[in-house]
This record gives sequence, C-alpha cells and structure tokens, in this order.
Amino acid sequence: MSLLSHDEKIALELAIWEQKALKPRGMLERSGKRLSETINRFIPQKVHDAMTLAVKGAVRTALFGAEYLPKGKVRRLLSLEEADREAERLLSLYRKIAAAEGAGTGAGGILLGIADFPALLAIKMKFLFELAHVYGYDTALFSERIFILNVFQFTYSDPGRRRDILHRFRDWERESRRWPSDKAYYRNMDWEKFQQDYRDALDFRKMLQLLPGIGAVVGAWANYGILDEIGEVAMNAFRIRRLNDRKSPMPATE
Repeated sequence: MSLLSHDEKIALELAIWEQKALKPRGMLERSGKRLSETINRFIPQKVHDAMTLAVKGAVRTALFGAEYLPKGKVRRLLSLEEADREAERLLSLYRKIAAAEGAGTGAGGILLGIADFPALLAIKMKFLFELAHVYGYDTALFSERIFILNVFQFTYSDPGRRRDILHRFRDWERESRRWPSDKAYYRNMDWEKFQQDYRDALDFRKMLQLLPGIGAVVGAWANYGILDEIGEVAMNAFRIRRLNDRKSPMPATE
C-alpha cells in the first residue's frame, strides 16, 4: 500500500508531465511538422479560410457566448481524487463523441472534412467547459474562460510558449486579475496571431482525413487522439490549480 496521498501522487505526476511537455521537439516531431507544412500547401485556400473562420468563431463563442456553458452545477465539493475520477469518465465520453464525429465526416471526402474542423473545435470547447465545472471552477466567470483558452493554446504551442503558459497556470489568481473585463481582453487579443498559430500547428492526422478513401478511419483515429491529448493537458492544468487552492479559497461565483 502506498503511503502517499492522492494529492501527493498527483504532484509527482505533474512534475513528470511538466518535464515531458516542456521537452524540446525531437527529430521525429520536427520531421512530422515539416511534412504537415508541405501537405498544408496542397490544401485549397478555401479550406484554410474555413479553418480560420472556425477558429475565430469558436474562440469568440468561448469567451463571450453562452453556447458552451454546461447545464450542470459547478462541482465545488468534490475532492481532487473524486474530481479526477469524474474527469476520466467525462474524457472517455468525449473521446467517443469526437471519434464518431470524425468517422462520419471523414467518410464524406474533403467537403465534409472541412465541416469536421469547426465540429471538433466545438467538441473540444464543450469538453473543456464541462471539465472546469468538474474541478470546481465556474465558466460563467470571464477569467475561467480565459483559463480554458490558455489550456487550448498549450496543446498546440511550442515548448517556449508552453513554459510561459505553465507559469500562468501556477499563478492563475494573479494572472486572472490582468483581465478585469471581456472588453479589456478583447482589445488585447491578437486574433490573427492566434488563428495563424493554430492553423500552422494543425495536426498531420487531420490533414490525412481530407484524403479520399481513408478519411473515415483516419477521422475517427485522429479525433480520438486529439481529445485524449487536450484531455491530458486540461486535467493537469486544473490539478495544478487545485493543488494551489489548498493555500487559498476556491473562487466565488459572481
């Protein structure tokens, strides 16, 4: 039997995960990125335009809309161990949803492949909003929506950017005070940079989904893996905050 508490085990897991997440890209990853960039050049411009619009729409909805707000209550009374179990259940559900959506649109060729992009963005955002409530954070608060956006950015950023975002996770109480209102954040949001970074980092797996004949299989596989990756990042980001919250009270609902 382990003498460590659940929180202590998670703290050790986080230390290992942070080293992995901040590790410079290896040769295989760099080669994959170059291949992805090459394939990108053969994708029609209208596809890239659709992706750009989808990113902007999803982010604006996440920051300023109510579409992604969970119907359930914020789970403030769950221990970290209980929240982790619920988070795993939620991730399992959303992986299946994403895989089914990817298989359906992947079978339809390039046009439905384009449609999959905003659909997957919506699935990821809905998952992140629900996950926030599992860990006890109210997404009705604008600062919590910014946190979700930072989680979203972390998944596709390079190690240098990830290090900066990780610092924000660790000191979110102070970081959140930088943006007292949605107007202040909107004025400082570099929309073009955000969209370009995400589009440039578009996973090689999603490029393969646009190819005829293999789209359905690749679509399911790609979406399942992408949800798994963002789930790992999001759970660890919220774990960091929960461990820090032992030193300060949970945020109140406005």
